Amino acid sequence: MPDLPSSHRLRLGRYAEPNRIYLLTTNTLNRDPVFRDFALGRLVVHQFREAQNLGLVNSLAWVVMPDHFHWLVELERCSLSHLMRRTKSLITREVNLSSHRRGPLWQQGYYDRALRREEDLVKMARYVVANPLRAGLVERLGDYPLWDAIWL
Repeated sequence: MPDLPSSHRLRLGRYAEPNRIYLLTTNTLNRDPVFRDFALGRLVVHQFREAQNLGLVNSLAWVVMPDHFHWLVELERCSLSHLMRRTKSLITREVNLSSHRRGPLWQQGYYDRALRREEDLVKMARYVVANPLRAGLVERLGDYPLWDAIWL
């Protein structure tokens, strides 16, 4: 394998299938806790909902952490690269406008994991939304405002 930056290695061999379920994760640049600000975290949620309203994905579960997000989706009418490029770009624009900041918001690339339909999706959704508990941000899941799952 050629010696490429990690963001490029992530893309090698990546293949997106419509109607497949993926767990997507991306981090803010330098793991800056931008979304500690609830209003800025809501901008991420807005873009998740827009992607669903446009028929790009069916959102199954998500959590917006201070410095990253996890998004469990069923891919519908776009590729993973288009979805993540669009989502990250629109979030960056909105966050920069709202907080009077400039420049990039995200680390390059993203992580994806394709799931099989036989896998326990509810268990995966619980894992995603329990992130704030594991990180010690809250003592009860209901105390954290930036998450959702269709089953919970």
